Amino acid sequence: MPTGADTSAGDDPTEGSVRSVNDLTAHWARIAVGPGEGRGIVFSAAAVWPLLALLAAGADGPARAELRAVAGLPGTADAAGRGRWLVETLRAAGGVDAAVGLWTRRGVPVRPVWEARLPDGVRGELTGDPERDGRALGAWASGHTGGIVTSMPVPPGTDLALVLAAALALRTEWTTPFSDGRLTPETGPWRGRRLVGLHRTTGDLDAVRVAPDTPAGPLTVAEVRGDNGLDAHLLLGAEGAAGADVLAAGPGVLAGDHVTVPGSALPYGTPGPGVTVSDAAGRDGRPVLVTSTVRFTLRAEHDLLARPETFGLRTAVDRSTGHFPGVSPLPLAVSSALQHAVAAFGARGFEAAAVTAFGMAPAGVPTGRSRRVSVRFTRPYGFLAVHRETGLILAAGWVTEPDEAPDRPR
Repeated sequence: MPTGADTSAGDDPTEGSVRSVNDLTAHWARIAVGPGEGRGIVFSAAAVWPLLALLAAGADGPARAELRAVAGLPGTADAAGRGRWLVETLRAAGGVDAAVGLWTRRGVPVRPVWEARLPDGVRGELTGDPERDGRALGAWASGHTGGIVTSMPVPPGTDLALVLAAALALRTEWTTPFSDGRLTPETGPWRGRRLVGLHRTTGDLDAVRVAPDTPAGPLTVAEVRGDNGLDAHLLLGAEGAAGADVLAAGPGVLAGDHVTVPGSALPYGTPGPGVTVSDAAGRDGRPVLVTSTVRFTLRAEHDLLARPETFGLRTAVDRSTGHFPGVSPLPLAVSSALQHAVAAFGARGFEAAAVTAFGMAPAGVPTGRSRRVSVRFTRPYGFLAVHRETGLILAAGWVTEPDEAPDRPR
């Protein structure tokens, strides 16, 4: 068996894997959103984590230890098995497309024992022609994201020996659609702007919850359910709360790490960020939840090597020696790690996609009363797209630039 190959048997891949992905989401949020109000961003740890696990299965030395630590893999865990399990679990989920692809340059050998444990997918060859390879890799990315992401995030180069990529796409339609309208916030960073507003009224008060005590302070979470087991959770913190802290606290709230109060039990008044509880008139005693938010589209590109320690890649990028003897007998180091991500939230549904690619190059060479609950997301807020059955966070983001409303026709 080649040094560095991870072929542990008997490991339960479900144990801890979802939490590990969600923990990486929270950690990445602190970096991606930035200080203060933060910037609009979208990213997917679920489109990175399987690659980290698969690389860990073929790594040795410090690179192996760093990758396993970031991926939350205990010493006895089958890294390749868990990476494969996650991809296969996503493929089986309604509304989700997930894929892993491997491309190698001619003459670069791959260990059969490692390749055999990858999820089923494309095995291709790099020709060394940047234009030709770019078209082939881009077609794969586009095909597995429904055209949402159209290029492979890997820089072409003559020393590119191997590309390991993951694609993830998700789509859902709301079980209760929103109505398009206008929304002009009266306070906050969006004050006075004419935005495309989304509004709906339902009877499920408990679709909104308030977590009064999180590391980010009080947090309001509104669940928007999709028709295929995919949901969006909108996150609003107190005015002045740092966007990075709000988004990073979200996974812990969804995991039950913090006490939450459901809408049906919230006191009258303003019990949470953006929430007002009052009497409803003319509803025959029925409870009412009114949700208002904004339409948005986000696009982002991430260079994972800008902070390699976040993704367990500090040692793996050192090209003075190889780190993946379980992947190939050719000494290899990570030369690039990039992600392209897109998310769109509208009146009828939500879609998001991400493609992550790791490029590898040769190493060892230079180089009683009716209750009315209203919640308004009328200033920057976060979102988490979640696979309902497993609780796996598939995409996360922070909204700072909603869509502007068009001028009214004259």
